[in-house]
Formats: sequence, structure tokens, C-alpha cells
Amino acid sequence: MPSHKITEFIFFFNSDRIDSIFFIVIMDKKSKKVYINCMVALIFILLFSGGSAFCETLPDWFIPLRDVIYEQELKADDIVPIYQDISEKAISSLSGASQYLILSRCEYMMGRAYQYEERKDEAAYHYSEGIKWAEKALKEQTSAEGWQMLAENISQSCAVRSVSYAMANGLKVEKYAKNALGIDNRNAAARIMIAARWVYAPSPFHNYNRGIEMMSVIPNECNYDRDDLFNIYLAIGYAYIQQKKNAQAKAWLLKSWEIYPTNKFVQSLLEKIS
Repeated sequence: MPSHKITEFIFFFNSDRIDSIFFIVIMDKKSKKVYINCMVALIFILLFSGGSAFCETLPDWFIPLRDVIYEQELKADDIVPIYQDISEKAISSLSGASQYLILSRCEYMMGRAYQYEERKDEAAYHYSEGIKWAEKALKEQTSAEGWQMLAENISQSCAVRSVSYAMANGLKVEKYAKNALGIDNRNAAARIMIAARWVYAPSPFHNYNRGIEMMSVIPNECNYDRDDLFNIYLAIGYAYIQQKKNAQAKAWLLKSWEIYPTNKFVQSLLEKIS
């Protein structure tokens, strides 16, 4: 890579498994050159410790869809009926921006299910629908959750679509996450998206200590759901593995394992350091 000054960088990660990380480096603005390094690794993020308390902010009837994605026990085709039932529940029981946001989440979760099985076209379709619902929600009412869901769906779209799509849309992810924090600075998912790049970026662009520090304070400073804590603990554990600090890594990974014991990525990391 030529020695130009780095002005900005961003990457996309799959918090379900480190599936296709797209890392975009934008070099010195005069040269107008963009260098892309696509890493195929897999980073899953899911669970947190049994000792920690969390407060679910989502409707009770949505939780089964989220949890089945993180538990990773069902195939995508078997998840479709759950996705359909919960989408129908959102349409019948909610209206306006609240309805659109839950529908965006439904599409995001279904996209994750397909992405896990490397069914990229189907995943891309659902992320595209998730983007549309998030944009519709924001058009009706600006909210932190709207910006969060827009960022999350775009982030995963970048992982399953072309490099040109990632180049055109990648920098929106952190921008929209920051928009969410501008409205609600206690939005854990937005904080996680921003902190995760320091954990999962390829060398030399990662900063594990910074990532660990940023992740560690989120539970004390934000409102979070079960999957948020899972993602935090998994990211910290993963960062410690990269630093070859296996004892610390195991402690954090066990916290995530306690939440979703059947999550295959957590299991694989624990086996790796055993």
C-alpha cells in the first residue's frame, strides 16, 4: 500500500459471526484513492454474563426472533415462520414509526439468519428491506433507534454486497451511529458499532486496548438489551485473544456463553483457547 496519510477508515462486521469484514481505508484526499482490504474471517457477537442485569427495551413478542438468531440452533428456513409471525404481530399491534422500526429489526434479523448460511442474495434482500423501513421510520419521526437500525442494516449490507456498494455506503455506518448517539447517548448498539472497529479491524488499523476500553464502559453508560451485552463481552474476549491474553479472554467469553450457550462462535473461541 502506498505511503499516503490515512484520513479516515471504517469496516463492517457481522455481530453474529465475523463473517466477511469489509475494511475500507480512505487515503489522503488529494490523491482521491481508496484502498480496500476485504478480510474473510468470522466474528460473532452474542451474549453476556449471567451476573449482569439488563433491561429489555424491545416488545416481549419480538424477543423469540432475536434470540433464535443468536442461539444458532435453527436453520434460516426454519426461522422464516417465526419471522413472519412477528412481522404480522408488528403490523397488527403497532402503527407509524414504532411499527416501521420493529419491521426493520425483523428484516435485519432475517438477513442475519441467511448471512450465517452464506446465502448472500437472500440476506441482501432482507437488509435492503430493513433499510427501507428504517428510512420510513426516520421520515415520520427522527429517533435514535431509527438511525441505529439504518446503520446496522447498511453495515451488514456491505458485508454481503459488492465492494462498490461498500465503498459507496460504508462511511454512512459510523455517521448514522453518531446521529443515534446525538439523540440518545445511552444507545448501546450505536456505541458498540463505533467501538467495534478498534477490535475487529485488520492490522495495523486495530487498537485492541482502545476497543476494550470503549466496550467496557458501555454497560455503565448505556441502556442495553441482552444481545448488546453479548456483543460487548464477545468483542472484549476476542480482543484479548488477539493480544494472547487467554485467561482474560476466557473470563469474558464465558460471560457471553452464559447468555447464549449454544452460540457456535463463542464455543469455537473457547475451544481455541482451552
